[in-house]
Amino acid sequence: MANFKGHALPGSFFLIVGLWWSVKYPLKYFHQKRKNDQLNYRYQHLEVIEAAIRIFFPIVGILCEQFVPDGPHFHLYHEDQWVKLMNWQHSTMYLFFAASGLIDLLTFLVTHVPLGVDRLFMGLAAFIEGFLFYYHVHHRPPLDQHIHSLMLVILFGGAFSVFLEVILRDNIVLELFRTSLVIFQGTWFWQIGFVLFPPFGTPEWDQKDDSNIMFITMCFCWHFLAALCIVATNYSLVYCLLTRLDIRKDGEIIGISKLKSDCIYQTALLNASDEE
Repeated sequence: MANFKGHALPGSFFLIVGLWWSVKYPLKYFHQKRKNDQLNYRYQHLEVIEAAIRIFFPIVGILCEQFVPDGPHFHLYHEDQWVKLMNWQHSTMYLFFAASGLIDLLTFLVTHVPLGVDRLFMGLAAFIEGFLFYYHVHHRPPLDQHIHSLMLVILFGGAFSVFLEVILRDNIVLELFRTSLVIFQGTWFWQIGFVLFPPFGTPEWDQKDDSNIMFITMCFCWHFLAALCIVATNYSLVYCLLTRLDIRKDGEIIGISKLKSDCIYQTALLNASDEE
């Protein structure tokens, strides 16, 4: 992660998952209200696919951290010294998210896994990431420390929200709040990359300027607002789409019923005329 690409990669992972959740959870919520068992069965297949993807993404992250040109290549201790502990911290973060995806997969494939363990591990993965971040930026410039410490708000808030889902499962409010935090985390990883490792030859930020710290704090709030707007927009779009489909379906049923009624009426008239 010690470059722009290293922050863009996890940021993209979290953005993809968050955007998918912003569509999946409203769809699931509205279909559950209709009590459509067939659609609920299809959602189980989607959950399995999603869990597999959430295992694949962190594994890619671990391999990238370990096998970059100056990476540790899975050597933790060599010649009486620790090897690239920063990369190992990032790998540990990815490892817990891979474990969370694996538990999700087992929850849907193995019937005797207790319900709620998947949410417990998801919250634990967010907590571990925050725990690692807290001890990640000591002895760095003020702006570097500040922009990373703001991530702790997202991580510990997300961990608390997911722990609540262990008890309040399938709560649409908690699911959407978690979704907004995951999108928020993805955009904030990108923001960290732009600030600490400016791409395209843009000027570097002054790491000790108090004005930059004030702006980043304000920018943090804007990111959260943007994440909430994305979730609200996708929720509204899903609702409008399903409502339109229901109206079209009802219209087709009414049309078919009217056609049947006309046919029965015409048949009755023909029978009456034949009897006369």
